[in-house]
Amino acid sequence: MAGEKVVVVGPSGSGKSTLLNLLCGVLPVQDGSIRLLNQSYTDLSPLGLDKVRADHIGIIFQSLNLIPYLSAFDNAVLGLSFSKSKKSRVKDLAETIASLAANLGLPSDTLERSPNELSIGQQQRIAVIRAMLGYPALILADEPTSALDPVATQQFISELNKSVDSSTQSVIVVSHDPEIIPLFDRVIEIEPAS
Repeated sequence: MAGEKVVVVGPSGSGKSTLLNLLCGVLPVQDGSIRLLNQSYTDLSPLGLDKVRADHIGIIFQSLNLIPYLSAFDNAVLGLSFSKSKKSRVKDLAETIASLAANLGLPSDTLERSPNELSIGQQQRIAVIRAMLGYPALILADEPTSALDPVATQQFISELNKSVDSSTQSVIVVSHDPEIIPLFDRVIEIEPAS
């Protein structure tokens, strides 16, 4: 539902990451259905799913997927190069990224550095900025606070809550961090298959 912030919890191997891969259209729907913006994934071609993902979904991968030879800034804006729609929704790119970086507690020179010059926590926050740029309808996050200390975790959740438009955007986070559970609207617990 638009505006909802959901956290998905469950033990390792219960299918949390598989759920995120289904929601972002990387894995095919084999049973049931997934709809985003009134569009059924099963009605879309692989190219159509790619377009939905590029235009309407921001993804924070557990492995971060930053490109080592690009600056942190260039990594942050990379997703916009795949979507004219997302790019058109960012009015002042440099100002938007600088504001997100500051709100996430990143030093001002961080954006000029390469990922291998950053701590894992700083890299994770660059991945967060990349996912949030262009105001996607759905933000999916796989363990987004796993490398963050408690202060950075609070900054991340606070920025997520502040930056996400409650009328048009939704967030689904997979996490093992019990501290963040109360900060979400709804908790979904996945039980391991027996």
